[in-house]
Amino acid sequence: MNCILIDDEKPALELLEDNVKQIPFLNIVATCRNPLQVLEIIERNKVDLLFLDIHMPGINGLELLKTIKNPPLVILVTAYQEHALDGFNLDVVDYLVKPVPFNRFLKAVNKAHELYLSKQSQKKLAPENDYVFVNANYSLIKVKIQDITFIEGLKDYIRIHVVDGKPIVTRLGLKGLDERLGSNKFLRIHKSYIVSLDKIESIQKSQLVIAGEEIPVGIGYRESLQDYINQKNL
Repeated sequence: MNCILIDDEKPALELLEDNVKQIPFLNIVATCRNPLQVLEIIERNKVDLLFLDIHMPGINGLELLKTIKNPPLVILVTAYQEHALDGFNLDVVDYLVKPVPFNRFLKAVNKAHELYLSKQSQKKLAPENDYVFVNANYSLIKVKIQDITFIEGLKDYIRIHVVDGKPIVTRLGLKGLDERLGSNKFLRIHKSYIVSLDKIESIQKSQLVIAGEEIPVGIGYRESLQDYINQKNL
């Protein structure tokens, strides 16, 4: 996995670099003390994972992350605990608080590696995008795109709800999943929900119904849902 390390404090950056070098599946593409350098590096290189500090001069890590289109996997490494919820709302892999014990660091990178391998498997096994394979119950399970009704985010996991079947629980993030499934077929309507547009039964301002389930519509997602309604409205 190609990774970038971002921290404005030199000692913290050097410690992080030492930890990363002990992990055989990690390859350091660049280390940065200026967060704005990251944008250019991502444009020029294939990057799979960011180790990102939050409190930095000019732009903080969360603000930087929001500016990156289709960002790689992200592990936040910070001295501050209060931004954990904001981080997980951006679907980061993990949130590490300095000083980070190596066993805690190892747990985070193993989690990132697992997500990375899962994504690579899906790309190889479902090139035509009419189905995906997901890791569940120690197996790769084939899920037909047309059978998905909605997808529910559960912090470190997602629950894929399907037509006439039990939900499938797998360790993935919602971020970028709607693009993987097809932006013309699915829409993210909440920080914790992606829905199949074809399966929507009814819509209200703050919720919609799919397969008899009431699903909340987040305030920040209502405009995109309204755009879809306007396209389909008679």
